[in-house]
Amino acid sequence: MDLSRRELILKYIVEYFIKNAQPVGSHTLIDTYGLHYSSATIRNEMMELENLGYLEKTHTSSGRVPSSKGYKYYIDHLREKTIDDSIKHSLSVIFNEKNKSIDDVIKESCQILSHMTNLASVVLGPNANEEHLVSIQFIPLSQNSATAVFVTDKGYVENKTFILPRNMNISDIESCMKMLNDRLKGTPISGLVEKTELLKPIITEYVKNNDAVYQQIAKVLLNFSTQRVSMFGSNKLLEQPEFASDISKLAKLMKIIESPESMSNILEDDEEGFGIHIAEDNGDHFQDVSIITSDINVQGENRGKIALVGPKRMDYNKVLSALEYLVEQINKLYDEEDEDGRKN
Repeated sequence: MDLSRRELILKYIVEYFIKNAQPVGSHTLIDTYGLHYSSATIRNEMMELENLGYLEKTHTSSGRVPSSKGYKYYIDHLREKTIDDSIKHSLSVIFNEKNKSIDDVIKESCQILSHMTNLASVVLGPNANEEHLVSIQFIPLSQNSATAVFVTDKGYVENKTFILPRNMNISDIESCMKMLNDRLKGTPISGLVEKTELLKPIITEYVKNNDAVYQQIAKVLLNFSTQRVSMFGSNKLLEQPEFASDISKLAKLMKIIESPESMSNILEDDEEGFGIHIAEDNGDHFQDVSIITSDINVQGENRGKIALVGPKRMDYNKVLSALEYLVEQINKLYDEEDEDGRKN
């Protein structure tokens, strides 16, 4: 990588701050990276980088830290783009197990990424307007509980357990669920609750205590049709000094990333592929936070997004390279399965 002196200094400042969470001065750069420039020369370059908006000067020391603009320049022009071998090996173990579903692969991969990057990972399900119900299966568990198994055309499977009213006839519920399966299959996930409301008069013909049954069914469908968010490694954020020293900031962040609507709003402007969200330095409600996302596409169909969430000081090369490798391997795995005639 052929970098100018100014770019090299910016690169080292970003990488030192990512690793140590401490402002960087000229002597630190010389001692750590063996730079053959004088302290005065480095300070002049740092001052110019600050004037250009790539660095900020802290109030507590004479050192500098990267700005949002500095991080973005590092991502676009200065990072090495190398995959961490330990992450590559750990993810490869998952992909070698050929019988796993796409959902299991994604969830286990996110757990690994959280563990190895010390970031939280979030899986955001497909757009509910583009995903359709394939079937609902009803499985009695006891006299007063049952599980409904939902399957979508995106290959997503989810179980929802609910409590049955007392003295309810299981066979009535089974007949009702069969009717709902026949009437609802093919419906966009986002339209399930509305269509079920229209079927309420028919539900009353199948079961006694019909209002209690309807309320349970409507609740289950509402929970399922809400855009899905799965989060892994949220405890890793406590290991980051930015959040460990400010629990209120962490609580605010957790509230946002646990909300499907909030995450969708943040990510809605992402172009296809990778998205990089770095909080602005002043006035951003997501201050000190970065979110790196990638679409999950399998055989031409979007299966949602994976996001890694952490401080602005996150190791962008490690995170982006890991996500790039994960997406590449998912596409490779399921494209090969399609060619072999196997089912996902």
